[in-house]
Amino acid sequence: MASLLRRHREHDPPIGEIPVPHGPETGDEHQHYPKGASSSYATDYERQIFSHLTHPDDSYTNEGVYWADLPFFKKFSFVSAVDRAETAAEARGIWAMFKADPLSPLTWYFRNAVLPGAGLGLEGYVLFSIGNLTPLFSAVWGTCWGSKPTECSVNWVSAVTYLEVIGIMVGQVAVGIIGDWIGRRWGLIQDAVVMLLGLCMLTGSWGVTLQGWVIMYAWSLFVYGIGVGGEYPITATSSMENAVSAGKLSTRDDRLHRGRKVTMAFLMQGWGQFVNQVALIVLLVIFNRGHGNPPYSMTAAQYAFRLSFAFPALGTLWLAYYRTWKMKAAGKHLEKAKKKANVTGYDVRSLKLTVGNFGGRLLATAGGWFCNDVFFYGNKLFQSQFINVISNNPKSIMTTWTWNLVNVVVSLAGYYAASMLIDNKMYGRKNMQQVGFLMCFIMFVVPAFNYEYYTSPAGIHAFQAMYFLSSFFNQFGPNSVTFLVAGEVYPTQIRASAHGFSAMIGKAGALLASVLYNYIDNPTKFLVVPWFGLAGMLITLIWLPDTTGLDLKEQERRWQYILDGRENEYHGIAIHPQHLSLWERWMGAGKNYHPDLDTKAKIRDIHTDWEEREASRAASDAESANPMDDDDDITNEIHEYFRGNRNNSYNSLKNEKSNGLDPSPSRSQEAPSDRTLEEEQVERYGPRESAPAI
Repeated sequence: MASLLRRHREHDPPIGEIPVPHGPETGDEHQHYPKGASSSYATDYERQIFSHLTHPDDSYTNEGVYWADLPFFKKFSFVSAVDRAETAAEARGIWAMFKADPLSPLTWYFRNAVLPGAGLGLEGYVLFSIGNLTPLFSAVWGTCWGSKPTECSVNWVSAVTYLEVIGIMVGQVAVGIIGDWIGRRWGLIQDAVVMLLGLCMLTGSWGVTLQGWVIMYAWSLFVYGIGVGGEYPITATSSMENAVSAGKLSTRDDRLHRGRKVTMAFLMQGWGQFVNQVALIVLLVIFNRGHGNPPYSMTAAQYAFRLSFAFPALGTLWLAYYRTWKMKAAGKHLEKAKKKANVTGYDVRSLKLTVGNFGGRLLATAGGWFCNDVFFYGNKLFQSQFINVISNNPKSIMTTWTWNLVNVVVSLAGYYAASMLIDNKMYGRKNMQQVGFLMCFIMFVVPAFNYEYYTSPAGIHAFQAMYFLSSFFNQFGPNSVTFLVAGEVYPTQIRASAHGFSAMIGKAGALLASVLYNYIDNPTKFLVVPWFGLAGMLITLIWLPDTTGLDLKEQERRWQYILDGRENEYHGIAIHPQHLSLWERWMGAGKNYHPDLDTKAKIRDIHTDWEEREASRAASDAESANPMDDDDDITNEIHEYFRGNRNNSYNSLKNEKSNGLDPSPSRSQEAPSDRTLEEEQVERYGPRESAPAI
């Protein structure tokens, strides 16, 4: 036991004194047991000054209990109170903006939703246009696009869809890698440029023969698809990392509104579809003798399809300008992560560690997206069936486009519903995706086993209702959630790559559907499609973690422990059972969760980051002039604590306790006392000059 004792203030004896085993006595010596387990817990003073960083009030109760650790009814009460307070604060902010400038809320929405999602809006516009134009091409150029073509190869006409999807898959993987390798900003710029090139090719596509035009049209879509595919990983990651606001990753806003921020960008895809459908209807009416009914002239078809591609080309040109000159900080968060990991270029080690540690998540994000895209494509099966029954002019393209427009409006409602509830801790990402898959499964499986009735006049309205409900729950479910979680459950260094891979597997589902549906009849299609919804729900249940309410910074903190080979030393909320999948819980990923140990570890991590910033500022006069830049949460009291100036620390704490105040969160009862003998000596005789041991 004596070997465990430690002595302090020992030094070489003055000349002439006889040395003793531990040096001469100075009168200041004392002995105590090593801190051991006690040093793993934060002191009362540390809890006080770091509470806003370690226990933010939107995630922890006043007693320091994490929201996910509360019993159900207390959890519901806490989450509801936080949401009400945040809603009221946002309402006051919007009202203040409106009073200052009535148009300022629209400006805010444009800056925070329209601009980040502009690429996806253009993508929705153009890709939706391809499906809308096909019946027009069939009506005008039936010898090429009809059911029995004579001038064009059936394979090349089918290749229009295949090359489009393959181009998207190539772009998703390639740009995902580029976004992690060269940077987010470069990925954003090259996406806009490639899309612009593809749109110019589509607008000017021509051929000496109809077959030549179809080939040109197909390859133009392939080029455009590469740019569109890149929008998925690059828009999701840059929106998540707050690229528009100079790359600074928030904390409270990130926890409470990260999902909404990303889905607001993603729902621009729905607005793109809406604008395209309106534009095609207007163009066809203008150039087809003032109405949308057949017959359709070649001139009307030429003007309609070429102008429908020319309009987004102008928007894409502006997008390329904006991303080049106005989003120079888009890759700031990635650069910081790479610098911290001492990595230049593509982080192959992070990729390997991700596959090893998060393989189940890859299965969840990729598999869920695959099942969703089969459904998304299958939704079109309903439309042609009920239009044939309820319409008195089912062959009119205008009738089809009008019902398309109604369906897009329903889908937009689903997008916005997802945006409003995706950050709600009591519902959140995982529940939303499971419910969406379940509802889509029900909407398809019901008519599958009674197809004759639901496609007859007697059951057609129920069939139509199921069509719209499947559209709503597809957006208010897997379509929105897969886009979000495919990025946020992975570390920064390979986030775009993982998102691109998941999206690519998802598009393989669309490719499967487009090929499969050519070889089976409609009743069989309804028998095949529902089971992908059931599979998607099970994949989500078992392998997808729920990151609702979890700060991205906390996920990055856990990742840093993994990079350092200290995964077992991480005890934070990123491994709380609430934020782990069933599979990860079965594998024991959450066995080291311990909130009390994590408080002290988090303070050490904050100290490490603070030292790095201080060293960086010391090397830069511009930064050292303002020590509070980029770390507003680091208060002056924390700065003084890290510098070792704690002259008023214990006095201030005692004064607060004597007044009956204790702002620090309490720890769990099983935690041992966090007062060592050394600290008691310090409190009794005054602090020492040395810096604190973090």
